Amino acid sequence: MKEDRKMYDRAFTPAMISRLEENQVFVFGSNLGGFHGGGAARAAMNRFGAVWGQGVGLQGQSYAIPTMQGGVETIKPYVDEFIDFARQHQGLQFLVTRIGCGIAGFRDEEIAPLFAAALDVENIILPEEFVKALQH
Repeated sequence: MKEDRKMYDRAFTPAMISRLEENQVFVFGSNLGGFHGGGAARAAMNRFGAVWGQGVGLQGQSYAIPTMQGGVETIKPYVDEFIDFARQHQGLQFLVTRIGCGIAGFRDEEIAPLFAAALDVENIILPEEFVKALQH
């Protein structure tokens, strides 16, 4: 492991999230059209305030990151925007699901590097699969 690599020293996002604390935000993969029909996006809409037709950003107690519009490189700007948003909202805790690794069809090893800058952002909680991929 490289000396300059950040360490992740907090809990991981639970595999299943059915409820949130008041300050928690469910971070999920969406499509640009905000058609939250399946997977974590449907859960975000049904449980955490995601808005049909809004494919990006904060909505209720959820935050949408588009993952269905192309390759990994098309997801990166949205992840960067999310990380900046989380840094600016330290009073919130963001529970990142395995975005892009369900319906969108990406592997953890493809998506995890997009979250490397989140390792040192204390209020971003990552899935264990992403952290393992980043630390190997």
